[in-house]
Amino acid sequence: MQSVAKESTSKKISKLLMDNVIILGIFILAVVVSILRPNFLGESNIRNLLGNTAIRFIIAVGVSGCLITKGTDLSAGRVAGFAACMAAIMLQRSDYVNRMIPGLPELPVFVVLLVVLAVCAVIGAINGSVVAFFKVPPFIATLGMQTLVYGIALVSTGAQPIGSLRREFTTLATGYIGNPIVSYIALIALAVGTFMWVLYNKMRHGKYMYAIGGNEAAAEVAGINVNRTKVRIYTLAAMLYGLCGFLLAAKSGGASVNTAMGYELEAIAGCTIGGVSVNGGVGKVSGILIGVLVFEVLKIAMQFMGLKSDYTYIVQGLVIIIAVALDLRKYLAKK
Repeated sequence: MQSVAKESTSKKISKLLMDNVIILGIFILAVVVSILRPNFLGESNIRNLLGNTAIRFIIAVGVSGCLITKGTDLSAGRVAGFAACMAAIMLQRSDYVNRMIPGLPELPVFVVLLVVLAVCAVIGAINGSVVAFFKVPPFIATLGMQTLVYGIALVSTGAQPIGSLRREFTTLATGYIGNPIVSYIALIALAVGTFMWVLYNKMRHGKYMYAIGGNEAAAEVAGINVNRTKVRIYTLAAMLYGLCGFLLAAKSGGASVNTAMGYELEAIAGCTIGGVSVNGGVGKVSGILIGVLVFEVLKIAMQFMGLKSDYTYIVQGLVIIIAVALDLRKYLAKK
């Protein structure tokens, strides 16, 4: 009996290590880098890490709902970029001579946020409707929306960078409470994460989402309105992209059509590393946060080691492929 128990324990440990091999590997990398480069654990780097993680966590937790229902959203980065451009246009200083809209009155920051979220909600509702009612594969539907939104951003901005933003807006992302590491943007991300955890674990919406991801046909037979739920998921996701873009413009002090370029792939990577299955029905908000944090640690660690940006993309791509391969391995093992 003892040998059987030991064998069972060793299998559990082996499975745990295999399921979290990427997180473990990047943790070891971070330890090595912190020894070789002591300033890796410096206050400024930790602040930078938390700020980047907060921004990317918001967009990743939005993408997670699409992945859990066996979908995806390739328009996430472009929607966030468009949201950043909208926010920047409406929040330029009134005394700036090259304002995008010269006669625009100074709007309250909160009003601009509501406008941005409303526009992004419409984009998300269109994505969800195309996927749910027209049965267009999410990959194709959101890829088309990605290109469409990028085109609208190019036309509305004239492909020009937007700067000279109002101080009360930029302070939203650069200000701190007490300790300089605890930024407003980190608290906003924490609030978003708490809201999404409650939504996923305590609300009917979350139960429906996991049921659809587990078995869409069974969920429909059980009385779940699958189409309506999908529309809600994609709408909420786009609103989170909008919030991400809004904060990114404040953090950067400006915006352009290339803002948040490629963020959708980083979001999918963070979700997959954090345990969200591309096969649907599985995923936790806490895991997404860990996945995004680990992915950001990887990028910063490579920078501290002096690795050229050309090679960092290669490493990031390999990590994404390995994460998806491990996820598929777990799925096949269950079958």
